[in-house]
Formats: sequence, C-alpha cells, structure tokens
Amino acid sequence: MKDIIREMIGAAVARAHQAGALPSDAMGDFVVEAPKLDHHGDFAANVALVSAKPQRMAPRRLAEILLAHLDDPGQRIERTEIAGPGFINFFLRPAAWHPLLADIHRAGAHYGTSDAGGGQRVQVEFVSANPTGPLHVGHGRGAAVGDTVANILEAAGYEVQREYYINDSGRQIRTLGLSVYLRYVALCGREVEFPEECYQGDYIRDLAVEIRQLKGDALLDEAEATAVDFCARHAAGTILDGIRNDLDRFGVRFDRWYSEQSLFDAGRVEAALADLRGRGIVYEKDGAQWCRTSDYGDEKDRVVVRQNGLTTYFASDIAYHKDKYDRGFDRVIDVWGADHHGYIARMTAAVEAAGQRRDQFQVILVHLVNLLRGGQPVAMSTRAGEFVTLAEVVAEVGRDAARFIFLTRHHESALDFDLELAKQKTNENPVYYVQYVHARIASILRKAAEEYGIGEVMADPAALATLVETEEMALIKAMAAFPETVAIAAAHLEPHRVTFFLMDLAAAFHAYYNRHRVLAEDPLLTRGRLFLVATVQQVIARGLGLLGVSAPERM
Repeated sequence: MKDIIREMIGAAVARAHQAGALPSDAMGDFVVEAPKLDHHGDFAANVALVSAKPQRMAPRRLAEILLAHLDDPGQRIERTEIAGPGFINFFLRPAAWHPLLADIHRAGAHYGTSDAGGGQRVQVEFVSANPTGPLHVGHGRGAAVGDTVANILEAAGYEVQREYYINDSGRQIRTLGLSVYLRYVALCGREVEFPEECYQGDYIRDLAVEIRQLKGDALLDEAEATAVDFCARHAAGTILDGIRNDLDRFGVRFDRWYSEQSLFDAGRVEAALADLRGRGIVYEKDGAQWCRTSDYGDEKDRVVVRQNGLTTYFASDIAYHKDKYDRGFDRVIDVWGADHHGYIARMTAAVEAAGQRRDQFQVILVHLVNLLRGGQPVAMSTRAGEFVTLAEVVAEVGRDAARFIFLTRHHESALDFDLELAKQKTNENPVYYVQYVHARIASILRKAAEEYGIGEVMADPAALATLVETEEMALIKAMAAFPETVAIAAAHLEPHRVTFFLMDLAAAFHAYYNRHRVLAEDPLLTRGRLFLVATVQQVIARGLGLLGVSAPERM
C-alpha cells in the first residue's frame, strides 16, 4: 500500500506540472508511513513538506494542488486530509485491505522474506563462551540474540553462517587445568592450597572426580605441568560437550565450531602478525611487539606479543578475524557481552588494518540479565561458583519461554527475567500471550471443520468483503507491517522488533476476539473471519519461527 500511494503521488506531481499548476516535476525524498495515531489515517506522506523548496511553494498550498490532481483508479482511498504544516493523510476503504490479506495468506511461510541482502555472505559469531564452566543465563541471552539475528538476516536474503569460537588456548585454560588438578590432588588425600584465582564451584570437583576415576592416583607421579595440561584438556573437552548439549536443547545449532588452538597449530597467528609487520603496522617497543591500532581509530596502540614472547589474546583475535574474511565472508557480526565494550575499537581497527572496510565488521553488545523469582533477585556469584546455569533455566521454564523473554528488550538494555512469571499460563507471561493466539485460532479452525464442515479457508472476495469492523482492519494493518518489521530488524540487527510485533499482533487479536464471534450466524461472514484468523495464525507462526519459538496447536 505504501508503494501504491507513492506511485499515486508521483503521478499527481507529473499531472500537476503538465497542467501548469506546478513549476516543475521535482519532488523531495518523501516518505509514506503509518501515523502513530489512528485518527491521522492509515498512511501519512510528507511530500509537500520536503518538496516545497524545489517547487518554490508553501507546503499546504502544494498539498492542495497534489490532492486536486490525485487519481485513485482502484478506488482505494476513502478520503484525504491536509494536517499540520502540510502532511497529507490518507484514509483507505476497508476493501483496499482485502487483497493484501489474500496476498499475506498466499505467501505462507515466505511472508516477510525479501532479497534485500542479495545473497551477501554474513557470518554471525555468538556465545563463544570459554570452556571453563557451564553456560549461565547471560550466555543464554546472547545465544537467543545471535541465533535470532541469523534467522532474520536469512529472511532478509543474506547467506548466513553461525559460528562458535572456542577459546581453548591461553591463560584461562591453564587456570582451568590447575583448578581441576588441585581438586584431584585433594581427592587423592593430599593437602593443597586452593588459590583464589582458580575456578570455584561444584563442577570443578566433579571434573576432578571423573579424572580420578579415569587415572586413579597416577597423575601424582607425573610432572605437575604435564598433569595440569591433561586436566585442562579433559576438563575443557567435557565442559564443551556440556555447552553443545545445552545449546542444542536451547534450539541453537552452529554451522562451525572454530578452535582458537587451531589458529596456532596452523601458524595463522604468526602469519597474520608477519603480514602486519611487513606493512609496518606491527612494530617493536620496550621488548614487546605492538599493533598501530591508534592509526585506525583506537585510543592507543595495543600489545600483540609480550616481552616474554607470548602472544596476547588480541593477536589470536586478529588472526581469527582475518581468517573470517579469507573464508569469503562479506560481513562479520560478533555478539559480545556488554563488558567487552572497550574491545570494539581495537578490533575494528585490526579489521581495517587487515584491509577490510569498517562497515564490514559489527558488534552486538548484549547486556546483563537480572534473574528474579517472584520479583525477588536470585543471588548469583560467578567467583564463588554460585550461578544459575542456562540448562537450569530451560529445565524450569522451557525453551520457548526462555528464548522469547530474552528477546523482549533491546539487547543493549538490562533485562529482568522472572522465573515464576515465565511459568505462568496467564496474559502476564508474554510468550504465553502470543502462543495462546496460535493455539486459540487452531481450536477455532478445528471447530469450524467439525461443526461447520469448513475444512479449508479460501480467499473468497465476497467473504472478504464482509470484513469491515474496526478490529478487523486493525488486524490486517498489523499483519501488513510484518515485512517492514523484519527488514528493519535485519538492517539494525534488532531482533526485539519481531518480539514487539508479535505482542502487538496478539493484542490486536485478543481485542478482536473479545468483541466479535468468528463462527458467526452468517455463513459468508464466518468464512471471511475464518480466513482472517487463519492468516493471523500463519503470521504468528512465522514470527515465532524467526525467534526460534514453537507455535503450539493446543495449550
């Protein structure tokens, strides 16, 4: 409808110019959009405001001329009005919306898709939690955001790969190995001091028990460095298997799990640094090697090789991101925790230094989750090993509720997640509120088939013509906004827009259902309303699918 109105306005400008009513056919870059207030019409255009200067005319006078030359061959417009300084408001006839309803239903599961991405190859890397402990609720929010962003980009015509970067090298893995080894030594009956910087929590003791069952006391006879290395590899592998299982149960699957250690084994870290040295971007100072990130927008240069000869995490991140582009990705999107905000500038600088454009690299920052139970905070301390894992949350509230609620706020806003609310079967629970619409409509369609003999809904023009109620128009208009919602969500990497859309559509359905009987006494009206609600059900299912949430037939 927006495109149709734009074409009508363009034709009106041309006719007015040909008739001598306008000095030229010049138009400003105008927009047609749905107004925030219903009494301002179905659509509003600012064409008179942005075209007043090139036409050398007051906006309201220009608007009057355009409306005088507006042709509506499809008889879609019921009336128009000029508002404020020169906005043109369009009020459509109900019949103008009926073909759109049929188009939505015909599109089926493809409704909302586009080719905006043009097949551009995009990699979305998310979660990438260190295999030093189980996933917590913060990782869960990052998983929901990353996976949904990937789904939305695919709907917008991008070729997407999901990747998990395994930090299986460096200090944290060595600390994990030492933590498990010390618990193992204690299990063998020896007294040990357990440093504060080691990982805490029952899972470390459980890993030590596994190793003792596997090795007995044999590791006590090994050099400590060898034993710690064995504990590190065993523990990281076991934890990573648990992470895979947790994410699988959460509905998140990756196309590739990429090992940081593989970068060193293949010589990619040294090769990336050698390339930067050769171009003068890496230099030596004070016995260390530095990257000139300040030349590319960072606040200062960064160390890539320490004085002791060991590379920094930044060095392997440079190599890893270079490898991403070497694999042919046009665009790379990283999903990080909000505590990594200060790392964006240096990573962006490294990407640009490696020869890519800055706009080929984007970071989505995911903020904290405040876990509540009945409105009261759930105490968590990762240092003490006391935290609620993602697996525990999913086991308690279910995958659907967890994913949906994680996406009910912009990812850069803190999120309150109430475990008790997530389990309620009431309209206060947002996922229940939306899923119930799908299940309610499924019940209506079953009843229509069993009691009315209507087994399949059809786009009968006569039946659609009966849809004239305000709430019916509100439902069609809400569904019409879905493709633009998906497109904007993809452009801005904001998956919560889809969640908000679904809650708004659910609210429109509940308002409609509470005022009107779908299975009415008039058979023609019944068929029209069945087609309407079947289309709502289809759009709800499509939106939930993008979020990785199921669309139940019964609740």
